[in-house]
Amino acid sequence: QVQLVESGGGLVQAGGSLRLSCAASGRRDAMGWFRQAPGKEREFVAAISWTGSTTYYGDSVKGRFTISRDNAKNTVYLQMNSLKPEDTALYYCTLDPRGVYTVKSGAADYWGQGTQVTVSR
Repeated sequence: QVQLVESGGGLVQAGGSLRLSCAASGRRDAMGWFRQAPGKEREFVAAISWTGSTTYYGDSVKGRFTISRDNAKNTVYLQMNSLKPEDTALYYCTLDPRGVYTVKSGAADYWGQGTQVTVSR
């Protein structure tokens, strides 16, 4: 059973930064982040291959967010800079052994419980 545990969410002012972490129990597969704000559809944020050599970003976060991973710790990070109020959402970590394209598509088999990010004006 794969477990994904997210952490690092919180309240930050616009223009600030946060770093989210997602620890995967014993797995080293492609991983990524999605987010969902109240009343909105789930949105792709970022994805990374299991080697870390390939990354993808959603258009709304390009240039501001960076996804990375530490395979020794089975952990993926999302560094979020220049945060905007519209980044406010519940952020979910996701993982799938079928690869980064599956993660990016939103069809991954495994999802975390989510961590809340709130950006105030």
